[in-house]
Amino acid sequence: MAAPQDVHVRICNQEIVKFDLEVKALIQDIRDCSGPLSALTELNTKVKEKFQQLRHRIQELEQSAKEQDKESEKQLLLQEVENHKKQMLRKTTKESLAQTSSAITESLMGISKMMSQQVQQSEETMHTLVNSSRTILDANEEFKSMSGTIQLGRKLITKYNRRELTDKLLIFLALALFLATVLYIVKKRLFPFL
Repeated sequence: MAAPQDVHVRICNQEIVKFDLEVKALIQDIRDCSGPLSALTELNTKVKEKFQQLRHRIQELEQSAKEQDKESEKQLLLQEVENHKKQMLRKTTKESLAQTSSAITESLMGISKMMSQQVQQSEETMHTLVNSSRTILDANEEFKSMSGTIQLGRKLITKYNRRELTDKLLIFLALALFLATVLYIVKKRLFPFL
């Protein structure tokens, strides 16, 4: 029958392997993750949790190794603990790379968002410019129309001024003719002998 200590060591080893596989799977998920940022952050949090559990199990295995009665088993387990620590150190490097990747992704997403806002502002500015241009063209057309109307009005005023001058001349001539006629009639009636 296996000693409780041996059972504990086997359980620790199984859990270490399990956490190790879970960490590898999560790191692969991080590599494959294309967003959003919240999903990447959640994966990073899960990796940290699994690393903490993995560290805890390695510490338990180390403690169990130190409690072994036989020196050969103790050394064998301590060697296994060292191997797990080395593997964990390589995975910690991957975790830090994943965190750096996450930070870079977050930064790129922020830049992308800023660029998107800039493009939207540019589109709004372009839309405003198009509307302003259309308004200016409409105003220009209206000005041309008004200019034509003003020129027509100027021609009509000039024509009416000429007509007024002609009318005044005709009235003066008619008045002169009337006065001449009146003088002629008065002269014939009062001075018939002249």
